[in-house]
Amino acid sequence: MASSLSYVEFTAEQMREAGTITWRRMFGEYGLYCDGKYFGCVCDDRLLVKITPAGEALLPDCPRGIPYEGGGEMLLPDVENREVLTELVRATCAALPERKPRKKSS
Repeated sequence: MASSLSYVEFTAEQMREAGTITWRRMFGEYGLYCDGKYFGCVCDDRLLVKITPAGEALLPDCPRGIPYEGGGEMLLPDVENREVLTELVRATCAALPERKPRKKSS
């Protein structure tokens, strides 16, 4: 089941104070970015966030899920709690490595 754009827009609005939230269609679902850094996805109208030590420390009892068959486990935070969601996105993105610049083709 593909996710609805309205759900993606809702989740982005909920975490807007974490930074500039953008999304990109990926394999029928949506990849989520904060200030250009990939941190999670929306699959089957569920928000999933990458697991980092900082995210686990913030939400140790957060449920987990797998975004798609063969995917890795991710956090399933409560999208209704704007404050905690914003903190989670900030902490997760701070713990993720910076994007590597793309190599220019010769």
